[in-house]
Amino acid sequence: MIDWSRVKQLQDEVGVTEFDEVVQIFLEEVQETIDRLHKDTNRSEFERNMHFLKGSALSLGFDQFSKLCQDGERNAAAGNAAEVDLAAILKVYDESKAVFITEYDARLA
Repeated sequence: MIDWSRVKQLQDEVGVTEFDEVVQIFLEEVQETIDRLHKDTNRSEFERNMHFLKGSALSLGFDQFSKLCQDGERNAAAGNAAEVDLAAILKVYDESKAVFITEYDARLA
């Protein structure tokens, strides 16, 4: 669910002191994008939002969430945005976020 080696790599790149801020920004931007997805009832911006979430998730090691966003992005690009199970994608995000927060200190200590 979480690629902890990627998380550690990012932490090494930005530095331990800045990493918490990077995580906070990630969580805020993902939530903003999720809010946009909920408001985009005709899914006109679905592909763009899935692309953003995919990239954000990759950068912070949310592996499973990233893969689901990539699938959603591909389906939207093929004209099938309405068929994407957004609730399932967001459920994996919530689960990933919970694992990340719970295991963060132990994994990166």
